[in-house]
Amino acid sequence: MTDPVFDPFVGGPYPVGVRSGFAIDRGRDDRQLQFEVWYPASPRYSGLDQSAATQDRFAVLPGAELLHQAAVRDADAHSGRHPLVLYSHASGGHRRQSSFLCTHLASHGFVVAAADHTGNTAADFAARAERVAAGEVLTPAEGERRLRRIIADRVPDLRFLLDQLLGGANGDVADHIDGQRIGVIGWSFGGWAALAALEVDDRFRAALALAPAGNSKPLPGIIPATLTFAWKRAVPTMFLIAEKDRFTPLSGQYELFERTPSTKWMFVLRHADHQHFADQIDEPGLCSPEHAHLFTRGLGLAHLTAVLKEHAAARHFVSGDPVAQLKERGVDATSHQNGAGN
Repeated sequence: MTDPVFDPFVGGPYPVGVRSGFAIDRGRDDRQLQFEVWYPASPRYSGLDQSAATQDRFAVLPGAELLHQAAVRDADAHSGRHPLVLYSHASGGHRRQSSFLCTHLASHGFVVAAADHTGNTAADFAARAERVAAGEVLTPAEGERRLRRIIADRVPDLRFLLDQLLGGANGDVADHIDGQRIGVIGWSFGGWAALAALEVDDRFRAALALAPAGNSKPLPGIIPATLTFAWKRAVPTMFLIAEKDRFTPLSGQYELFERTPSTKWMFVLRHADHQHFADQIDEPGLCSPEHAHLFTRGLGLAHLTAVLKEHAAARHFVSGDPVAQLKERGVDATSHQNGAGN
């Protein structure tokens, strides 16, 4: 049985604070990055992050519906030093698209940061659609240059954000980061970026790949980014994938898993599609949003806690039977180990 003290499916002991930041990378043509940081907040904010009346609200695009995230804007940070985890969003996504996961990690004592990858965000896609509607069409050469730029920017964005946070960006929150315990999460194209970052930066000690891109035979329309898996160090890695993924299907996920040169785990969420790793899930007839979020929050937290905090009960959870634990909560999942489904 799992240690009753460690339950990765429920919220943690800390209320969650959130702040936004802005940084300019002078070494890359003054590239501008907006970013979000979630962190354990002072006990005096207890419960405020769970109330719609006091939660932070934001709009993905100007004039769009206001969304909530389970965090209090600009709350005072809790004392102590915590592991840092970076999150990289999907192509055409945004930094808050998986706030259900980022806030969950923060409630359990992690600092989590995510940047909008300029040029490849929801806002960029909307602006591009407007230009196309107005008659602007990229030539094949222009389209290829744009694609190369999108691929080339991802990993440097993560490394720059990490440099900024370790260097004191975002005020006193930086004082609560343990720079020796750093992890990385990515979804879809962001999952590729998380795995690719390990090829060039040895500061990351744990990785969580959510339906990552990067397999050798991407589907038409999927960004054809590649991976060498020439990692700087062994990095325990967990893959969380969707059984019915239309964009990064199982065969490609199995390939990436087999090529991963470290301790690794893979779990498959049944009856789920690619979008099940986001806050907003609108795919009727498949896995419910509640179950999808339980799957990602619970397994992701257990993995990062086991590795970055060296937490014995979390290690026991991951090495035990997480699928059975998920089943008890109504979540239908399987594990995949060395080519065999379990």
